[in-house]
Amino acid sequence: MLTLKVEKRDKAAATLSSLRSAGLIPGVVYGAHQASTPIAIDAIAFGKISREAGEATIVSLSGLGASLPTLIHEIERDPLTDKPRHVDFYAVTKGEKVHVAIPLSFVGESAAVEAGANLVKVLHEVEVKADPMNLPHSIEVDLSALKELNAQIHVKDLVLPAGVELVTDIDDVVVLTQEVAAEKAEEVAADISAIEVEKKGKEEAAETPAA
Repeated sequence: MLTLKVEKRDKAAATLSSLRSAGLIPGVVYGAHQASTPIAIDAIAFGKISREAGEATIVSLSGLGASLPTLIHEIERDPLTDKPRHVDFYAVTKGEKVHVAIPLSFVGESAAVEAGANLVKVLHEVEVKADPMNLPHSIEVDLSALKELNAQIHVKDLVLPAGVELVTDIDDVVVLTQEVAAEKAEEVAADISAIEVEKKGKEEAAETPAA
């Protein structure tokens, strides 16, 4: 489990801009059994955690008393720098299922693709329901099952860890192979006779004395 140190934020003590100038990110943690609590997080520490955790890994917050298991629920980013400006953490309760989008990890090699077919990834994540303590960081998609053209892997074909239920429609296509569209080269033939006539006309015009 990943751990992130935070501190309780006094809204009256510092403005959001002053927090950011000090290298901190304002945030809030809340949940079904957790009162909304404003917090401040070290920007560098959060950057490392968020790259590893995403939105489907438990992040234990320390600094608020007892360690608090959470999920990163939402990150507000600066439209110019893309740096986090505010972070929402959702406090989870063991045994209480949550709905989360789990990223897909594509592994293996497709025989159809090696033979020249196109690989089309339709989905990059699936929605699941599970005890937060059982959430996988990602779900693998084995591309070796795609042996022929027009082969498909559906959501129902994914192998899930015990205790994880699918929310995404099981008949949705995850990835498929398709034939590479042939590009038609169009050759435009030059009209030589027209060019010669035009040239001849220009030469005759040049030889005709001005009136």
